[in-house]
Amino acid sequence: MRILVIDDETMVRNTIARVLEHEGYRVTLAVDGLRGLTSFRKEPPDLVITDIIMPEEEGIGTIRRMLEEQPKTKIIAISGGGRIGNVDFLRIAENIGAMAIMRKPFAPSEFLNLVCQCLKTTK
Repeated sequence: MRILVIDDETMVRNTIARVLEHEGYRVTLAVDGLRGLTSFRKEPPDLVITDIIMPEEEGIGTIRRMLEEQPKTKIIAISGGGRIGNVDFLRIAENIGAMAIMRKPFAPSEFLNLVCQCLKTTK
């Protein structure tokens, strides 16, 4: 199974990739939503994991575009930002179609459980 990971933080992106690859997943990495969309269009993944707060194309717009193009896309939205002002971006991501959300930092086991859950669920 192929998973696309989109996150502007190198350490987070690489750590997620290592955890997933250790479990046997094929991982593609992107540093922002624009590059993530390019990769998504080139070879649609089985699951997308995207950060919300990023330069270029942020996560909410990325999620919207992916779901417009491929409505059955499975997406996990992650963020360490939580709320900015009164806005909870993870809840917005969930409301527009992300299958699951997770706040950073998270334990690898908790993260892998969520990935497995999402991959088993039909959308």
